[in-house]
Amino acid sequence: MIIHNLSPRFVGQRLQRWLAFRPLTLGLGLAILAALVLVTINETGYRRSTRALQEIGEAQGERLVLNSLVQNIVDAETGQRGYLLTGEARYREPYDAAAKQISNQLAALRKLYEGKPTESARLVTLTDHVMRKLAEIEMTVRLRESGNDDAWKFVITTDVGREEMAAIRAEAANLMALSNQSLMAGQAQIARSLATARLGIGLAALAGLFAFYLYLRQTHRLRDAGARTQQALERERNALEDEVRERTANLAELATHLQEVRENERGFLARELHDELGALLTAAKLDAARLKSRLAASPDAIERLQHLTELLNNGIALKRRIIEDLRPSSLANLGLVASLEILGREFGERSGIQVEMALEPVNLDEGRQLTVYRMVQESLTNIGKYAKASEATIVLKNYGTHVHVEVADNGQGFEAQKMKPATHGLAGMRHRVEAAHGRLSISSTPGNGTLLRAVLPVSASSSPSRPPPTIPAPGG
Repeated sequence: MIIHNLSPRFVGQRLQRWLAFRPLTLGLGLAILAALVLVTINETGYRRSTRALQEIGEAQGERLVLNSLVQNIVDAETGQRGYLLTGEARYREPYDAAAKQISNQLAALRKLYEGKPTESARLVTLTDHVMRKLAEIEMTVRLRESGNDDAWKFVITTDVGREEMAAIRAEAANLMALSNQSLMAGQAQIARSLATARLGIGLAALAGLFAFYLYLRQTHRLRDAGARTQQALERERNALEDEVRERTANLAELATHLQEVRENERGFLARELHDELGALLTAAKLDAARLKSRLAASPDAIERLQHLTELLNNGIALKRRIIEDLRPSSLANLGLVASLEILGREFGERSGIQVEMALEPVNLDEGRQLTVYRMVQESLTNIGKYAKASEATIVLKNYGTHVHVEVADNGQGFEAQKMKPATHGLAGMRHRVEAAHGRLSISSTPGNGTLLRAVLPVSASSSPSRPPPTIPAPGG
């Protein structure tokens, strides 16, 4: 019945957890998506920025080579003019040095402009003008060396060199403008990459904050759901505990009732045996005595009557023993101490076990006296059956508000931790003691004997005024 009541609640809890898991999954997915977008934006920006920086570096290299090329041509022209005017060889050195570098710079430009059709076409035009300019300078220098002054002066006055130099500057300026465009494009690309990365980081941060908000909200919901579930479980546990407590009380009450019924039945059976069977056996014994007196002349009949009398005496003794086991008359007639002394003495005579007793007078009601007597009786029965002991001890102490009872032996003992709940009638013994508002404890180890302790209050409202002493088990 409890399982059927819990099943819908269990299904509801599972459904609630599944519904609560959806926002958490959404937040986690959003956080993962934001992380992927951020990585993608950063990777794309890195690649574009790297390519832009490479283009900027190439553009700067082109500008540097172009400036050096124009400067070398100017230096070559300056050396030409100085040599033409003075005829001294030292004025040719700038020209010779510039001429050697110009070819290397043109080769460097061709390598830089690979894959750039526009720049490569303008470089061809620039190369042509540079070659013609160098040819013009070379021709005038050779004419000056050969002493043909009129010829080199004529070449100078034709303005061919000036026109080529203007064309070189114009083409170099065009190539410089194209390099500037590449430089500016690279800078713009870097700026766009930085702006995109900034925007992406901002969006990813917002997405992360939103995911964190969802996580916090979901955590709060889960905590509330867990608290509600815990409260429901607590209520369910309390209900189960109350039900278990109620049923335990009912079972204890039933066990006590059955025990009382058992004692009542024993008392009834003891009275019936005493009144009915006792009367019959006594009457039979008296009849046998009368027959014996009348048959004095028949030895065989007297012998048989004597045997019959002995059987009747044994039957009467057996009846008395059964009655004492069912309902000890000594308990009502002589008291608890005398009853325990008789019980211990008879047990010692039957079992051959030496029984030591230390019994103090106690003031207990009839029910608790019977509880103590049955506990000692059951303990001695277990000792005789299982303990293999040579000595036993019965202790009864009076502490005013409570009574302390101990039964110990020096037998083989047993594992108390592994003891089954109903072993050796201990369950009934424990219930008797607890029904009288007492406590029963068992101490035993293999080879060290067994000790049973019981503490019973003198009345239901009594509490111990001083703790009972601890008496070790014999043989321990």
